[in-house]
Amino acid sequence: MRFTPLIAGLIASVAVSTAAQARDQISIVGSSTVYPFATIVAEKFGQASGFKTPVIESTGTGGGMKLFCKGIGVEHPDVTNASRAMKSKEAKMCADAGVEFQEFIVGNDGIAFSNSLQGQAFNISIAHIAAALAAELPYQGNNLSNASANNLKTWAEVDAYTAKRTGAAPVGLPNIPVSVMVPPPTSGTRDAMGALFMKNGWKKLGLDGSGYKKLREDGAAIEVGENDSLIIEKLVADQNMFGIFGYSFFDQNRDKVQASILDGVVLDFENIASYKYPGARPLFFYVKKAHMGVIPGMREFINEFVSEKAMGLDGYLFPAGLVPLSEDDFAKQVAARDGL
Repeated sequence: MRFTPLIAGLIASVAVSTAAQARDQISIVGSSTVYPFATIVAEKFGQASGFKTPVIESTGTGGGMKLFCKGIGVEHPDVTNASRAMKSKEAKMCADAGVEFQEFIVGNDGIAFSNSLQGQAFNISIAHIAAALAAELPYQGNNLSNASANNLKTWAEVDAYTAKRTGAAPVGLPNIPVSVMVPPPTSGTRDAMGALFMKNGWKKLGLDGSGYKKLREDGAAIEVGENDSLIIEKLVADQNMFGIFGYSFFDQNRDKVQASILDGVVLDFENIASYKYPGARPLFFYVKKAHMGVIPGMREFINEFVSEKAMGLDGYLFPAGLVPLSEDDFAKQVAARDGL
């Protein structure tokens, strides 16, 4: 039997309504960077709304998108958090499964390139990061066909290579091994790192093409999971190691770690808000439209999250490290919320 779009939509609606009877808690998945903010909102919501506190899983942005876009119904999450915008292939996956969604921007964040407070403070270019982490580099000229495995073992060697490529003076990096903990491929922070640090750093090295996409696999770039707290512990234990993670985790651990100055810009609230910091980025969450008004508390939860008391400059997410949106951008989120 062939269903018209109207009949198919009615069937999907009935399926969601029936499934909702088996679940009276909002299900949220996605980004480990957005996770602490969503958790704070969920706890506030659970305490004051009369609805159950939403269940939140830190699956990483990519993992959350796969779960979110898989379908409609109780077995699929209602909301996914993301530390980068949804990709076109993910939007297609949602469309293919009949999942309509609304995007919200939560606030702004900055990717920290961080090490222990006991280690040397770095004042570097994102070109240094690209040179340190790319799997292959050209050592003669700009032709990537002549590229070979990255053999820069120390930060002093990275400094010399970067100076040669950019024409800038070496910044005096130490003769210690390159050792950087990087997010896993499922992480939105990994995608943002690729675009903001690797791709833009690659350009600063005078290179084009996609050679920045593949990270070295010789132990200098160490993939870690979605547990940013574990990264902090490892940085404290090894003062020569670096880690890449969101501003909120850096901000909450200033007594243990420091953030490198990148391209002459300090990682702080003002430089993230103005996007002067080269690792500044927006944070997101996505809501499944078919679950609105069906899963109990969905609309009330979105109203709690997209509010001045949560996301504003004086909101309760600001002390947790969220950099608020501009007035105009916040107004757009409120309009999207009210249009659901």
